[in-house]
Amino acid sequence: MSNPVTEWLNLQQENMIKLLADLVNIDSNSFDKQGVDKVAERLREFFDAHSVTHETIALKDQGDVLRVIVSGGDGNRPLLLCGHRDTVFPTGEVEKRPFEIKNGRAFGPGVADMKPGLVMNAFILAAFSKFGGQPNPMVGLFTGDEEIGSPASQDIIVAEAKKARLAFNSEPGRPSGNIVTKRKGGIFCHCSVSGVAAHSGGAFEEGRSAIEELARKIQSLHALTELDRGITINVGLISGGQSVNTVAAEANCDIDIRYRAEEDRDEIIDNVKKICEITTVDGTSSSLTVKGEFHPLNPSRESMELFDIYCEAAAEDGVQIEGEHSGGCADSGFIAAAGTPVICGVGPIGGNYHRPDEWMELKSLSERACFIAKTIQTLHSRGTKTSL
Repeated sequence: MSNPVTEWLNLQQENMIKLLADLVNIDSNSFDKQGVDKVAERLREFFDAHSVTHETIALKDQGDVLRVIVSGGDGNRPLLLCGHRDTVFPTGEVEKRPFEIKNGRAFGPGVADMKPGLVMNAFILAAFSKFGGQPNPMVGLFTGDEEIGSPASQDIIVAEAKKARLAFNSEPGRPSGNIVTKRKGGIFCHCSVSGVAAHSGGAFEEGRSAIEELARKIQSLHALTELDRGITINVGLISGGQSVNTVAAEANCDIDIRYRAEEDRDEIIDNVKKICEITTVDGTSSSLTVKGEFHPLNPSRESMELFDIYCEAAAEDGVQIEGEHSGGCADSGFIAAAGTPVICGVGPIGGNYHRPDEWMELKSLSERACFIAKTIQTLHSRGTKTSL
């Protein structure tokens, strides 16, 4: 039977690559609002060219949220497609290593995580708009701050998720070709320590070292790691001090906390707070600030049913897909916590995320778009035979 949506998507591979090149060649670090919004501007041009309705939700400090709407049956709950425009790479990275193709793979900043997912979602939305939509409306969210915990867009994502029937989060597919059915939760914290400055030679005893206090805390924080429970604590950034011959009056660190089970969250953060807020070097003080947080993604009965339908759609094209656990966090955790069935990592296949040698498998662009399109069509054809 003819399927105009997937037939059209299969013909768009070269156009997808062109749009991907444009997006990758825009610096869009999470804190570079201008760059992140420039990615949204290019996407708006795409949607205007395909007569797809969109709106911009303005945000003050982080990239605006681009919301795209494809109309569907009256009263039906929408299907949600999500993706983030920001990357971890600093502004100026594109000049050093712009988009390029080698041996069937694409390279460049954000070429896997997750600009190809944006391209894929854009073309899926355009395809359903072009061929008359679906009984369910479709909403695409293109956010700008996921790499720092989605502090500005989280409420928007959750609000859309609560209205949605189900969601696809188009983070990169795993290097194995699998998608993600489970993710760790994550909490990103900043610990600040204050001490008393003094000349380290002439008045050492008058000083109170913030660096010494921080060093003790780092040892205690890393000791909280329990690999068998999936709990890790990593101090990834440190700073402090004024000069080598000054007892340090200040020191800071950034802490990454990861965990699997939602019920472990309060215990972990309580232990971290105790370490960061209680000092052992006399005359020092310290505080802890939570900068961002992701919920874990754990499968539900409905999300596993969605996963099964997706795998069936891929199998029709001879592709076998399984679910994987990822230690990385994503907006899919917010969606799942809102009670909405979601599968993640359904974007094009890629690897070496956050690294200079990050890559994306080109042929998976249109292929993965078709898998989602067929999943959406299967949901409609099964009607009341599915609990989704």
